[in-house]
Amino acid sequence: MEYQETILIVDDSALNRMVLIEILGKENYTFLEAENGQQAVELLDCHPEVDLLLLDITMPEIDGFGVLEIMNQYHWIEETPVIMISAEDAYSFIERAYDLGASDYITRPFDARVVCRRVSNTLMLYAKQKRLVQMVAEQVYEKEKVSNTMISILSHIVEFRNNESGLHVVHIRTITELLLRRLRKKTDRYPLTEADISLISTASALHDIGKINIPEQILNKPGRLTKEEFEIVKTHSAVGEHMLRQIPFNQNEPLVKIAREICRWHHERWDGRGYPDGLKGDEIPISAQVVSLADVYDALTSERCYKAAFDHETALNMIVNGECGAFNPLLLECLMDGADQIKQAMQETEEEKQKDAEQSQRQEANRLSREVLQEEGLLAGREKQGSARKHRENAPKTSE
Repeated sequence: MEYQETILIVDDSALNRMVLIEILGKENYTFLEAENGQQAVELLDCHPEVDLLLLDITMPEIDGFGVLEIMNQYHWIEETPVIMISAEDAYSFIERAYDLGASDYITRPFDARVVCRRVSNTLMLYAKQKRLVQMVAEQVYEKEKVSNTMISILSHIVEFRNNESGLHVVHIRTITELLLRRLRKKTDRYPLTEADISLISTASALHDIGKINIPEQILNKPGRLTKEEFEIVKTHSAVGEHMLRQIPFNQNEPLVKIAREICRWHHERWDGRGYPDGLKGDEIPISAQVVSLADVYDALTSERCYKAAFDHETALNMIVNGECGAFNPLLLECLMDGADQIKQAMQETEEEKQKDAEQSQRQEANRLSREVLQEEGLLAGREKQGSARKHRENAPKTSE
């Protein structure tokens, strides 16, 4: 079946919506309808596949300008073009619509040819932009793949030395990305782009790289650390940043700069009672703030040599009640808003780990089975028969 683009028509007049559908043709597009701005926002949230929004201005609940403002707040305007279709033809209305990101403006009464041409042109333009973005994304992916591999190797070295599960880095990266996306939707206080979210999530894997410098008998001590031992452990944040500064990379590269921030400051706290520098509030870079919260949640819900794992709800209560230090109130809201999503993501990584373990067990069973068969002289004979059969099948044909 040929792909049909989806158009959301937002107008409080059912007649206007019907006319637009008739003009554009049910056979050409898939249509969604909303009779006010509130419904439009709810549909956009549930249907990211919407390719174009035809938006009236004067409506109950939320008007067209309000919808545009919300689309800007959630960055939907970057992905979904908007054509304003309204009886309002005052220049102030048109100017405001364009300022808020509308792609085009059509006034009623409708000219069917104008509506069809502008809709098709807008869809075509955005389709080309999406293809271009996809091409660039693929190039960036190939470029970053080696960096991600090296980061993964380094971070897992720290985990294995620290007797951790091997999932800590995956958990931190997953939670960090989820929190950043929630934060981006909640506020424009931190101007996070998609590139920022990707960089911070990737760099989060290196947050504990400085633990390479901590003696194993302290890292893996099953009991409570002494004051002196804890002071040694605390040095890992500054050591990690120092290590990254010594690496012969361009220190102005965004990934390197963010990784240094996270390494040094992921144990700082919102109230200034963290380490190593006692930074307070937004003196702490948002990258380090988010990784800090992700690190605490995963530490609570994971089994360690010195503690059993807490369940999801207990961990959330401990964090919100301030038992693990103070965090940015906005991030705490993001944590609670996305609690179910985080829990599900953690379960999925555990299930994936179990699948990998089962796969490893099957491979080991196959290996042992092959050894037994070879010792009994059975596998070798079968392999020879198989080789002989392949040789006969691949041999050149001769005339009889």
